[in-house]
Amino acid sequence: MNEKLIDLFEYTYHFNKEMIKKISENISKVDEKTISLINHTLNAQQIWNARILGEKTFEVWQINSFDTLEEINHQNFLKSIDTIQNRDLDKRIEYRNSRGDRFENSIFEMLFHAVNHSTYHRGQINALFVQNNMKPVLTDYIFYKRR
Repeated sequence: MNEKLIDLFEYTYHFNKEMIKKISENISKVDEKTISLINHTLNAQQIWNARILGEKTFEVWQINSFDTLEEINHQNFLKSIDTIQNRDLDKRIEYRNSRGDRFENSIFEMLFHAVNHSTYHRGQINALFVQNNMKPVLTDYIFYKRR
């Protein structure tokens, strides 16, 4: 199970990196919503990692300096992989969401949500690319596995 989850985070890391690159190469064509969504995508993974590790979280919709996005993505990846390799994925963690409501989920559920959430928002970013006359990045998992 751990190897499969690591594979999903490698996939997430790879395509987050590709999205950052595409935005960087076309910065004059992208809109504020695209910038907001790529930041939110990375912020959310940081938030889930921080909840698991008991660290300070980013704000859900904070806008980070564009030149820090690759490093945020890399740090997110490293922390997620370290968590998978060194924590009991069945352990339940109590946390508060961005509205302050209390919840409890397993580490596995939190990590899997982070992967799924990233996939969802990359799809939204691709739709914005198309609206702005840009080619989307083919981010389907199967394309990642075929390379």
